[in-house]
Amino acid sequence: MTNTTRREFFRILEELSATCPEVRLGQLIVNLSYLAHGPAAESPWDVEDEELLAAARKQLEELRSHRASVA
Repeated sequence: MTNTTRREFFRILEELSATCPEVRLGQLIVNLSYLAHGPAAESPWDVEDEELLAAARKQLEELRSHRASVA
């Protein structure tokens, strides 16, 4: 990961963690890798940094949208 990508990923990961405190960190990372690379055992190993960041952004946006529609 480039420093910029890494900082952005960790920023979004922090927001996701605060939004879903019931989800353990390992679960969150693996779930993001599945979203980015497909539901396969090797996804956490094969996912590219940019794919993981894109999945984290998408997941956060979906959670925000869902919470706004519920409220």
